[in-house]
This record gives sequence, structure tokens and C-alpha cells, in this order.
Amino acid sequence: MGLLWSMIVGAIIGAIAGAITDKGQSMGCFTRIAAGLIGSSVGQSLFGYWGPSLAGMALFPSILGAVIVIAVVSFFFGDR
Repeated sequence: MGLLWSMIVGAIIGAIAGAITDKGQSMGCFTRIAAGLIGSSVGQSLFGYWGPSLAGMALFPSILGAVIVIAVVSFFFGDR
């Protein structure tokens, strides 16, 4: 149950980050989950563990990390 909850929260974090970066329309469900989970790891490493948390992920650093991940990936693999 914990893995499923982490994937749901990761998808929500990825969707919020996609909306912030205007890349949300081109992202699929699995991409949102991956962006949320990877972004959570990056964000908590860079910004620490503060603010409210769900499924062991601090929301604000996770969203900031997901925005960074989406921006970097779209810079290298986006439309030119």
C-alpha cells in the first residue's frame, strides 16, 4: 500500500510541476509519476525536508525539485 500511495503523491507532484512549467499537456501518467518521484528526491536533497509531507515526501521541496527535473529534461530533449 505504501508504494501505491507514493506513486499517487508522485503523480500529483509531477502534475503540479508540469502545470508550473507549462509542460503538463505533453506529459503522460508515467512521466508525471517519474517526474514527481525523481523531483522529490532531488528537491529534498537540495532544499531539505520542510513543510507538509505526504507519503514521506515533503511537498514544497518536492515540487521545486520536480520543476527543476522537468526544466532540465525539457532543455535537453524538448522541441528545438
